Formats: sequence, structure tokens, C-alpha cells
Amino acid sequence: GHRISFISTPRNIHRLPKTPPHLASSFTFVEIPLPKIQGLTENAESTMDVGPEEQGLLKKAYDGMEEDVARFLRNSCADALIYDFAGFWVSSIAMDLGIPRFFFCIFPSWFMDFCGTPEDLIDELKDRKNPEDFMSPPKWVTFGTKVAYKYYEAKLIVGVGEKNASGFSDAYRGGIGISQSDAVIIRHCHEFETEWFNLLANLYQKEVIPLGQLPPHFEETENPSSDNWVSIKEWLDTKTKGSVLYIAFGSEATPNQDQLTELAHGLELSQLPFLWAFRKPASSTVKLPDGFEKRTEGRGMVWKGWVPQLKILGH
Repeated sequence: GHRISFISTPRNIHRLPKTPPHLASSFTFVEIPLPKIQGLTENAESTMDVGPEEQGLLKKAYDGMEEDVARFLRNSCADALIYDFAGFWVSSIAMDLGIPRFFFCIFPSWFMDFCGTPEDLIDELKDRKNPEDFMSPPKWVTFGTKVAYKYYEAKLIVGVGEKNASGFSDAYRGGIGISQSDAVIIRHCHEFETEWFNLLANLYQKEVIPLGQLPPHFEETENPSSDNWVSIKEWLDTKTKGSVLYIAFGSEATPNQDQLTELAHGLELSQLPFLWAFRKPASSTVKLPDGFEKRTEGRGMVWKGWVPQLKILGH
């Protein structure tokens, strides 16, 4: 019985899965163009379309949608608003209009717990500016745990508290969005990390609602006899059961050149059979080391197009 208005940019809306017919009348897709920003790849509307170096510019462009979103909300008679960290500015618009606000968190509880309170996020992780600050649990974690970042991971987490090309840090965006919300919806479940989940509600001093894991729907859309799968299956059939390493970063994580080179050399030295789903944004200039595919031919497969992931994992 709910009616949902889904606000995004035209290209992002057009690449969403088709709405099931029995739900179609409940959804209105609201297309708001993304402002053009100097330095941002043409037609880039999502982190799928850019490498790490352009994500700040993408957020800057996203911030330029504020006025159009505000205009829509003023005329919408909305009963509630759900938003994530990128659109942190939408919470103050909704507050002015008296619309209840729910912050949607795509990260697990333990990740957000490491960042601290909403005030810590707004302060851009305060005085924790070195990787070593994240290599052991923070002082507010009072239960026993071995969860902590390794050095190379901690270096990336420090960046969460640093301002990017948008003029804001991701930590600040999240802190404002959480602090101005009535409750937090988190893409996780209580059973997987009970202590971390409870700690998060305590840090935020507001209700945290577990949404679940959102597992994929197993009715695959691709043709089971598609050329993609036939070629991959024939190659997998030649390997010993349980022997192949599958590498895929999904559509969001894009390694830089140094990371990609290190990974390739590691695979080469490992002597393990591997299948690498090697997808990169059109704007990315990263490339595999010269001769890598030739040197690992037969033992490894680099697949540069779309892959039937569930079928590969089920092989």
C-alpha cells in the first residue's frame, strides 16, 4: 500500500532492473539530471563509471542536485524520506518540511562502530589521522574482539576523514546524515554481529533497524547456453574441483594501477589456477602488466566482459 518515489539521475534509473509488474504502480522514478562538473568523465553518474580519483568530483556534482531535490520534496507530500551518506544535505531539507528521516547505511555495523559517534564523524574522525589508529579496536569497544584493520586497509580508512574534491569528507557526510535522522537502517542482520550491532545503537543513541543482507535473486537473467558461460564452463571443466581462485571486485571497487599490478604479480607468482573478472570503468587507464596474460595462459583466465558470477561460483 505504500507509494515510493525513487529519486536519481536518468542514466542510473535507466540501468535499474525492471520493476515487477505487480509492483510497478507503486513506484514513480524521478529523474534529476546530474550537473556537469569540470574534470568529471562525460556521462558519469555513478561510482560504477569512475575510478577512485574522480569520486570526489562525482559527489560535488551530486551536491549540485540539492535545489532540484528540495523543489521535488516541497511538492511531494512525502510521509518519510530514506537517504544515504552521499546526499547528506537532504536531511536538513526534510527537517524544514517536517518529513521523518531514515539514514540508509550500506556498511556493516563493525565498520561504522570503528568510526565512532556521529559527532566523531562530523569532526572527520577527530584526532585519528594515522593508519595505526585503526589497527586495533577503538576504546569504546569493550567486548573482546580481534577485528581490526591491517596496515594497507587502515591507510584507506584514514581517507574517510579527509576532504575530497567535493569540499567535504565522507565521514562528515555520514555524520551529518546520521545526526539529523530519526533512525538508521543498516544493510545487515543482528545475528551476524550482535555485539557490534548493539554498540552502534548505543553510539548513535537512536534506533538502528536491520534490513537484512539483500541476497541476490537466483533466477538468472542470462541465457544458460550463452557464449559467455559456454566458454567459461569449458575452461572450468578442465580444472580440479575446488582449485580455481575467483577474483572479482564487483562494479564499485576499482583498483588503482599500483594495486592492480601487485595483484597481477601475486597471481603470477602463486602458480594457482585463477579466473579474473576484469571489469573497469570506461574512463579508467589502468592496465594489466605487459605479457601477464601470455605468461599465465592456460593456468589463468582473464575475462574482460560481463561474467555469469552465480554460475561460476556454483561450478
